[in-house]
Amino acid sequence: MDTSEAISATAVAALADRRLDWRHKAVPANANGNTHAEFLAARHTLADLQTPLLTLDAQALDANADRLADWCAHKGVLLAPHGKTTMSPQLWTEQLNRGAWGITLANFAQLRVAREFGVQNLQLANSLTDPHAVRWVADQDSTILSWVDSVETVAVIERTLAGTDSVLDVLVELGAHGGRTGARGVDAALEVAWAVDAAEHLRLVGVSGYEGSLAHTADDAGLAAVRGYLADMRLLHEELLAARLYGSASVFITAGGSAYFDDVVTVLSPCISTGAEMGDPAVDVMIRSGAYIIHDDGFYRGISPFSREGNEPFTPGMYGWARVVSQPEPGLAILDAGKRDLPFDEGLPEPQFIGPVLGGAMEPLVGAEITSVNDQHSFMTFNPETTTVRPGDVVRLGLSHPCTAFDKWTVIPVLASTGSAERPGDQTVVDLIHTFF
Repeated sequence: MDTSEAISATAVAALADRRLDWRHKAVPANANGNTHAEFLAARHTLADLQTPLLTLDAQALDANADRLADWCAHKGVLLAPHGKTTMSPQLWTEQLNRGAWGITLANFAQLRVAREFGVQNLQLANSLTDPHAVRWVADQDSTILSWVDSVETVAVIERTLAGTDSVLDVLVELGAHGGRTGARGVDAALEVAWAVDAAEHLRLVGVSGYEGSLAHTADDAGLAAVRGYLADMRLLHEELLAARLYGSASVFITAGGSAYFDDVVTVLSPCISTGAEMGDPAVDVMIRSGAYIIHDDGFYRGISPFSREGNEPFTPGMYGWARVVSQPEPGLAILDAGKRDLPFDEGLPEPQFIGPVLGGAMEPLVGAEITSVNDQHSFMTFNPETTTVRPGDVVRLGLSHPCTAFDKWTVIPVLASTGSAERPGDQTVVDLIHTFF
């Protein structure tokens, strides 16, 4: 592998040689045994597939990836997209090819996937407390940043690496009351930073945090909580600079999921510096948005900064397809997709269109609603006086929260597009996305 590559093009290209079979529920039975490349060469369309199904829209993925890359370049900030959203090296490649600094991940298993595909710059948005993971990270010939949020975590890493000459790059994580991980308050975070400074096997290279656990809305209260937290992150950084606790000539301040990345940049971008002052490090702000490349018809549709600002929003890039398996009583249809197939944690699927066959002409499905989901079924209510629903009909579903959509599929077909907004029809499968959860 060329170590100058952000990700191994050879390893990603080798996915085209993978055999498709019964383990890949998105692949039709008559394609069993085909390689990825052979399947695409056959020019399959949506009509060749079966339900339940998750598909991606090629045009939406490209547009969304371009949009945030351009925005980050304009703002002068780095992007290390959270790869746990898709766990797809193919999509990571699209993000890295557009200038992303690297890929962010959440745990040891995900780091191993990324290194298998040759990702060179990685950030673990978590603390290393498993000794196996600590030793593995120390042995890698790549950049892996991780977080520390307690003196005890520093001690764990020190004990694990005792007797070695390994030094890990870490960022001190600031948390907040009611949040997730992170030192609770600036003073506590400073104590952690001093512990890193005294450690033999750690080097402090920045400040990290996650504002998304402090708010779930974009109303005044939610935005105030986010902005107040980000102001504390900036204060912590300034304290670390004043105390000369950074151990590198280049440091990062990183926050920002897909819901509040605009506020992250507004509050933290004044910290960006080339390190012109004597002894000061260069400072970059890095956001970690991951869901943006897929976007959705639910949670992120409502909370994304581009939706809130009145600008052109990201484009929904994923859809569910389900077939009516029963219409047991007036106004109720049971669909063949459930919790094992589609996300439901940030809002239930949204019925959008209905038609007699997959890949055929569809009509808008007005007034229908998914009211609940079981493991393998969805309950869809509709007005029987205005809408006819029959067993065998296919429903296209808008989905919410890509982070819990991809994990249900090992292979996801990518369509050239999902057709017009008014009348979705048949579309060619132009790629297959492999996931590694």
